[in-house]
Amino acid sequence: MKTNYKHISKFLSLILRHNPDKIGLQLDENGWADVQELLLKSKNSQPNLDIELLKEIVETNDKKRFAFNEDQTRIRANQGHSIKIDLGYSPKQPPEFLYHGTISKFMDAIKENGLLKMSRHHVHLSEERETATKVGSRRGKPIILTIRSGTMHMKDIQFFQSDNGVWLTDSVSPEYIEFKK
Repeated sequence: MKTNYKHISKFLSLILRHNPDKIGLQLDENGWADVQELLLKSKNSQPNLDIELLKEIVETNDKKRFAFNEDQTRIRANQGHSIKIDLGYSPKQPPEFLYHGTISKFMDAIKENGLLKMSRHHVHLSEERETATKVGSRRGKPIILTIRSGTMHMKDIQFFQSDNGVWLTDSVSPEYIEFKK
C-alpha cells in the first residue's frame, strides 16, 4: 500500500471504527456510512479523497479492513470498532485452532486473565500463524498464541467471522490458550 494510501486507510479506520464524530459523520446501527457524506465531510482532513481513491483503498487494503454495500453507496469497517454497533454476523463454527499475535509485555496479564476484548467489540483471531505474526509485529517481537477454538466452540462459546476472514469472540480464557514453555 502506498504511503498516501496508508495514511488515508488509518484515517478511515479512525472515522469508521472509533470516532465518526471527528468529522460529523453518522453511522447506522450496523456501522455503515453514506459514501457521499463520508467524502464530503472528509474534505478538510483528506482533500484528495474521492470515490475512485476510496474504491482503490477498499480493494487493495491488505487486511480488507473496509467493505462497500452491493451498490457501493455505503461503506463500513469490517471489525475492530470501539463504538457501539452491530455488525450482524451470525455465529459460525471455527477451525480447531486459531492464532493470536501479541508481545511479551502483555503475557503476564494474558496468562492470568486470558484474551479480553478491552475497548473493542471482540477479541480478534486469525486462521494463519503468519497473519498473527504480522499483527504481533506491529508492537515489537511477536509471540504467537495458539487458541483451542474447537474446544471453546464445543463448550458453546460463540465465534463469528468478519467479511475479511478475521475470527471474533468475546474473550478467550487462559485454559484455551497454548503457552509455549
